[in-house]
Amino acid sequence: MNRPTTSVRRRLLTTLTLGVILALTAVTVPDAEVAEPRAELIATTSAKGLDVAKFTRKGGTIWILAVGSDARPGQKVTRSRGDALHLIGFNPSSGHATDISIPRDSYVNIPGHGRDKINSALLYGGPKLMGRAVGNLVGVQPQYVFVSSFSGVSDMVIGVGGVDVDNPRAFKDPYVAPYGFKKGRIHINGPHSVDFARARKTLPGGDFDRSANQSRVIRGLHRKIVARQHDVGFMAKGVSLVMKKMHTTGLSGRDLYQLAFAVAAINPKKVRTCVVPGGIGNAGAASVVFPNVKAARAMGNDARKDGRLNRGCRG
Repeated sequence: MNRPTTSVRRRLLTTLTLGVILALTAVTVPDAEVAEPRAELIATTSAKGLDVAKFTRKGGTIWILAVGSDARPGQKVTRSRGDALHLIGFNPSSGHATDISIPRDSYVNIPGHGRDKINSALLYGGPKLMGRAVGNLVGVQPQYVFVSSFSGVSDMVIGVGGVDVDNPRAFKDPYVAPYGFKKGRIHINGPHSVDFARARKTLPGGDFDRSANQSRVIRGLHRKIVARQHDVGFMAKGVSLVMKKMHTTGLSGRDLYQLAFAVAAINPKKVRTCVVPGGIGNAGAASVVFPNVKAARAMGNDARKDGRLNRGCRG
């Protein structure tokens, strides 16, 4: 009988450890520990659990709306304005993934609330309404909505040992990053990663460039997860922390396990990012972005089936 290779043994050990930790944390973490979570993952009405194997066999793209909540300490992350909005689709069969970023000040119709900035949908109706608003703009309804606070994002970046991003320009922001960021490949960690993703005042494209920088942080996280997925205990520790610090609705520990390995299986070279274009204007006294709905729908249609975005994009 042939003995498994070292890489196979590591994968088996990691899988076994992860399964045990998921089982234990699901029954031992007291409710008080997650009473005020820094992040939540919610299945929408269009999703009942998660079967990655089914998507792998039959094809199809899994869509997750990632929302960076503007919640301050003491505020509920799922009922504050959304500071970052990214509709992420990945196809386990094709191996492609797409990140469609929506500027937070996009002026759209919020179901049941009239026209307003799209980030207000989270404040008005929580993650599901936020998902509907973004889905209506792009033409693709997310099956899952992930919402995280600033500190939650910082925790994730710290947890993977920091991320490398390709910064196209040197910049500072007098409000959130007065120390500034150099041009080129830079390593950022913890709160600095949040500052990089929030800065916009001195960026020539304003909200559009900020959205592109957020995508750079997301890609940096993905690259680090892919690079470290076979480190013994890495995936197990990551999912364990998720179970402790995040509420999930409509998803089990097994679903999180599948999701983690499905994301890690995506080749970083097959990931494309795109910011929905638009124009700057005013709605009353408020400065807003009027998104190009036709372009947003074209992006959604392009990546709908195989998760692959073929058109050129900002970022």
